[in-house]
Amino acid sequence: MRILAPLACVVLLTASEARADIVVFKTGRTMSVQACRVDGDRATLVLRGGGEVAFAAALIDRVDADEVPWPADTAGSRETGDGRRLQAESSLPTPVSRLPSPDSILAAKPYADLIAAAAAAHQVDPRLVHAVVEVESNYQARARSKKGAKGLMQLMPATARQYAVRDPYDPKANIEAGVKHLKDLLGRFDVSLALAAYNAGEATIRRYGGLPPFPETQSYVRRILQKTGR
Repeated sequence: MRILAPLACVVLLTASEARADIVVFKTGRTMSVQACRVDGDRATLVLRGGGEVAFAAALIDRVDADEVPWPADTAGSRETGDGRRLQAESSLPTPVSRLPSPDSILAAKPYADLIAAAAAAHQVDPRLVHAVVEVESNYQARARSKKGAKGLMQLMPATARQYAVRDPYDPKANIEAGVKHLKDLLGRFDVSLALAAYNAGEATIRRYGGLPPFPETQSYVRRILQKTGR
């Protein structure tokens, strides 16, 4: 067994055969693949029958070695008695439907029910909320920044007071207020500027007339948009 740490997938080749991997997703689903590549927070699976599928690397729990080696020189085909080559059943392209669906991915994340309820109540994309929570606190309910932001969505004291949050470490209260705040910002700015305002403050956005020239804020916006596929 090879544990991804951090999600490094290695394919070992010999003259006659190549190793195959079994990818185990955090949802419990598995997939046998020819190879796996990781670039930052993106993973790419090379399918046995050809083609590739890319998605967030965080969806992978681990990668185990497939006990059935994959023949490199006959991959994807077998030979009949008259010399014709047929595609092997075991190497048919893996249907995309076998990958975790977007809904099942969100449902498997921490605090999924609370996020789904708040997102639905305030008509905010739950993928966006999950991305904000992941970047802000990595789903740590007791997280606290040096500037005093607290909880899952890192509410600043003034924001917590604005939305009448008594305990910013309470997951339900924190998510409810954070989603309300995000919804209010989305009502005044486009998505990129709303996220920038969530990070740097609405006054900062208005002062600069757009995205401020702060590397931290620009990276923050970029990371969240990447996580939501925007």
